[in-house]
Amino acid sequence: MDHVLTLMTFLPLLGAAIVLALPSQHHARIKQVALAATLPTLLLGVWLFVAFDRGTTDFQYVDKVPWIASYNIQYFVGVDGISITMVLLTALLCPLCVLASCGIDKGVKGYFALFLLLETGMLGVFVALDFFLFYVFWEVMLLPMYFLIGIWGGARREYAAIKFFLYTFAGSVLMLIAMLVLYFGSEPHTFDMTVLMQRTGVFDMRTQHLLWMALFVAFAIKIPVFPFHTWLPDAHVEAPTAISVILAGVLLKMGTYGILRINYGILPAATADLAFWALAVLGTFNIVYGALCALAQTDLKKLVAYSSISHMGYVMLGMAAFTPQGINGAVLQMFNHGTITAMLFLLVGVIYDRAHHRNIDGFGGLASVMPVYTGFTALAFFAAMGLPGLSAFISEVLVLLGAWQRYPGLTTVAASAIVLTAGYLLW
Repeated sequence: MDHVLTLMTFLPLLGAAIVLALPSQHHARIKQVALAATLPTLLLGVWLFVAFDRGTTDFQYVDKVPWIASYNIQYFVGVDGISITMVLLTALLCPLCVLASCGIDKGVKGYFALFLLLETGMLGVFVALDFFLFYVFWEVMLLPMYFLIGIWGGARREYAAIKFFLYTFAGSVLMLIAMLVLYFGSEPHTFDMTVLMQRTGVFDMRTQHLLWMALFVAFAIKIPVFPFHTWLPDAHVEAPTAISVILAGVLLKMGTYGILRINYGILPAATADLAFWALAVLGTFNIVYGALCALAQTDLKKLVAYSSISHMGYVMLGMAAFTPQGINGAVLQMFNHGTITAMLFLLVGVIYDRAHHRNIDGFGGLASVMPVYTGFTALAFFAAMGLPGLSAFISEVLVLLGAWQRYPGLTTVAASAIVLTAGYLLW
């Protein structure tokens, strides 16, 4: 029980080691091992979520041992209500992505080994409670994604991979600087987030604001927030289908999760001062801007990519509200958007594998030829629009209920933008 999060996080890494030990020509066996490595993590994720005690705010399933004692760095993992949701989302999407990667026939061993390493990095980010450990997992997640786009992507894969890497790595540098300031500003020096949450008073407000902005930019690149968003459409369009699912389903959520875990947890006073402009205003702008960009697309995959920018704006607006409805709506929207956008990208991948293009104008009359596919696509589109009875409805309503109490004007704009969502999905 004490080591269940460690087991979950590193089982995919063990699977990657087994994949690397298999002969390169045994493609079917490699794919079977990769799938087998993700399924125990899914089962453990579901069990953890069901057994999770919702009556406490304490971290649960904690595993804490000294790691680099001379610098007071610990291997410290645990989950609360925010991270358990993201762990379940990651564990759910990874087996689906392995199945969606069955068509990979180039460098099969390398692809699935990197994918399993990526899963370990993603899970590690969501369970780490030591800032140094968090940073290590953040960087571990970056490298496999670079190669997965750069080797197995589309025609402009190198450009998209380098752009993704440079943007994310620039954010990592800002995070590293902020992490070191927090470490040396605490006495005794520590990276323990639960301790850092109690020591922010040692910094003056100006320093707290600078730290908050550095961390915000690092996470905003991942969300992505305008104007740090330009890597996303390129990465999505060039990435293989399964990697697009992971990009939109999990990696974007790391940005908002990082803000909730670190900016909100460690720098609450600066959050209260800066959340209106950095989260509420930019989040509302993201909603409208992403929807308008999606309206202009002729490539179906780019349309879904820009829709992600729009929908992540609702998460930011809910977070900025500082109300129970807003925060709960934001976390629920992170999960719901992860499942919906995964379905959308998988559906785009299905039609691309058959038609070998993604031009929306070239899909006229598709419903008469592929009625079942069209039914699933309609369901995914209606879910993305947030229609009542579908998952995104309750999360978006919670966000709007929570945000209205603080920012009625911005909430009105955000709610009105749902019309644009219906426009780009239905036309």
